[in-house]
Parts: sequence; C-alpha cells; structure tokens
Amino acid sequence: MQAEMPESSSRQPNDTAVTARPPRNRPLIAGIIVLVLVCIGLGVGGMALYNYLSTPANNSAVTKRPSSGKDGNKIVTQEEADISSVAEKVSPSVVSVLTTSQSDSFFGTAEQDGAGTGIIVGKNGYVMTNKHVVQGANTVSVVLSDGTSYDDVQVIGTDPLNDVAFLKIPNVSNLPTVELGDSTTIRVGQQVVAIGNSLGQYQNTVTSGIISGTGRPVSAQAGSSVENLTDLIQTDAAINPGNSGGPLLNLQGQVIGINTATVEDAQGIGFAIPIGATKGILKGVLAGNGVRRAYLGVNYVPITADVAQHYKLSVKQGAYVYNGNQAAVVSGSPAAKAGLRAKDVVTKVNGLAVGQRGSLSTLVGEYAPGDTIELTVLRGGQTLTLKVTLASYNS
Repeated sequence: MQAEMPESSSRQPNDTAVTARPPRNRPLIAGIIVLVLVCIGLGVGGMALYNYLSTPANNSAVTKRPSSGKDGNKIVTQEEADISSVAEKVSPSVVSVLTTSQSDSFFGTAEQDGAGTGIIVGKNGYVMTNKHVVQGANTVSVVLSDGTSYDDVQVIGTDPLNDVAFLKIPNVSNLPTVELGDSTTIRVGQQVVAIGNSLGQYQNTVTSGIISGTGRPVSAQAGSSVENLTDLIQTDAAINPGNSGGPLLNLQGQVIGINTATVEDAQGIGFAIPIGATKGILKGVLAGNGVRRAYLGVNYVPITADVAQHYKLSVKQGAYVYNGNQAAVVSGSPAAKAGLRAKDVVTKVNGLAVGQRGSLSTLVGEYAPGDTIELTVLRGGQTLTLKVTLASYNS
C-alpha cells in the first residue's frame, strides 16, 4: 500500500514561481499511517488464514444421534438386578482352566488342548474344578477373570469317589474367593445362575435358570472313561462344554453346586455336584492336609418308592444298607466299628433327612476324616442312634 503524496500546483504564465514545502512532520505521519494500515492488513489476513485452516472442509451441521425416546434398557426388573449382582460378585472368583495333554497314535504323539472352569476357594491360590477337566493333563494353566494368567499350576489331588479336583496356583495371595452355600436346603423351582468358560472360548459366560430336579443319578463319559455320579442337581441353566468345574449359584451369589455334565441329545438339561459333597475334602485342603475324603464304609441303595416296595421297607426315603450277596458293611470300617449292620436303613445324618436333604454319600461328604457324626438308623421296628468317627478313604 502506498501513501498519497501532495499534488503539485499548476503554474500559469507570468505567475511567480513559488516552491511549495510540505510541513516538516507530514512524512512521519504518513509513515505511521502506512505502518498501522499494514498491521491491520496483516491482522485481518492472519485471522482469515487461521479461520480457513481451522474450519473443517465440510461445514455442514453434525447429525444428531437418533433417539428412541425413553431408554427401555434402563428399566431394571428385580430378576435382572439379582442376576447382575450375582455375576458382579462372583465373576472375579471364577477362573478358566486351560490344559495340554499328549496322546499317542499310529501317526505319532499329538498334543491336545483342553479347557474348563474353576472357582477360587482359597486366597492363597487353591482352585476347585472337575476331575475330568485336568485328568491326564501334562500342563495346567489358570486365567483369572481380569486376564491374568498363571502357568505351572499344580494338581494337588482328586476326589476318589466324585468328579472333583483341587489345584494350586503358586506364589499368590489375596485372591478373591467364592462363598459356599448350603446344598441341603435347595428346592425344585429355585432360580440359579451358572458361570463358566463356555466352549473354552467365552470366558465367564453367565446363564440363568432354575433347579429342575435333585438327587439325579448320571453316568458321565469323559473321553474313554465313564463315571457313575449320584445325587446330582439338575438345572436348565445353559451349561456347555467348557463350563465344567464352574459354579452353580443361588441368588445370594453362594455356590450350591459344581457344574459337571450335560446331556448331548437334550436341551436345557445340565447337572451339578452338590457343594456339600466337597466341603469335607475342602476343609483338609485349606488346612494343608491334601485331598482326603471322609469314609464311612457301607454299600447302600438309595430308597425310592420302588425300592421300598421291592424290599418291603417301612420308609420311602433313606439309605438301605445292602449289597446283594456281598458285604454291605466293610469289615473294620468306621460303620462296622459303630455297629451298623446289613439291611439297616440310615434315615438321618446329624439330624438331616437322607434322601430329602441329600444322599448318604453327600451328607457324609460335608465332614472331614476324624469328624464324628451321628446316624439315625431303623433296624426292624426300632430307631437307633449311632455315633461314627469317620476315617480317610484309601482307594
């Protein structure tokens, strides 16, 4: 930009020439004006450049996210709140159990991966799972719900009479543990929640359902081996491969069963071991005594209406001490020492009705070797009370 200079005067003939001299300060004023105008120009231009660079190419208004009005997802029923509460409480104590095993064939040795679920039962790294999850495994790893992984997990022992195993994560402390409930007071129709590593890839999957039945006998096949399980809890909460060893929970978030089996050709039929059957062994495990199962020393038949009719029994529930032509009471066993005889009917264990509150094996399983229990026994027309000090099972 250039400042205007004063016009020169035109000179007419015969006029005296006069040299015009501009005021002495006018060039300074002109310079100031020039500088101010330049600064203003730079400022305006700079702002225009800034606005150009900072404005998106698309100056259209941002489209608002469509709203469906009132959000129905925020309406929480009591049932939903209960299930969410259980999942939030228990999930940190549910782990994924990963195994590797080797099998030999005509083509050589092949390595197989396996997956199941477990529950943390001791802050210092004790985990309970199914025996069939870790049976034959060369390596066992445990993955917590937050993704923390532990290798070189030790299998410290298995229940000789049930599908239960105990693991130990090395060098840990203050792990979140589950709360064990009472499986003797469960009822058909009771709402339950299952959590597990479904299909070995969907960690801590939460499903819900009800208790469909109790006292169910099942022949469970794991690989080439078949295990006869008794007194199982039946549920329609979805249980899939990989859920094995996970918890079946009441709505207080207490473990009432260990999920163990499904029926392949059925829908909505799964089974869990009553948690009471594991409590005696767990007591010893947490005390550092290893896996030791309480032993009574009898063979018996669970009494049903058909059994009662067949053997002409006066009761329709209990345990009939009978083993065909073989010894019903093992010689030298705690039962023999307490005076239990063949064809006795055990109706109660420490006041809990056998059959109604669990099988004889499950009710005895709540105690550890060395504990003394009281049996209520029918013999002929008499009711007897026998005290039995339990021993440790030796397979």
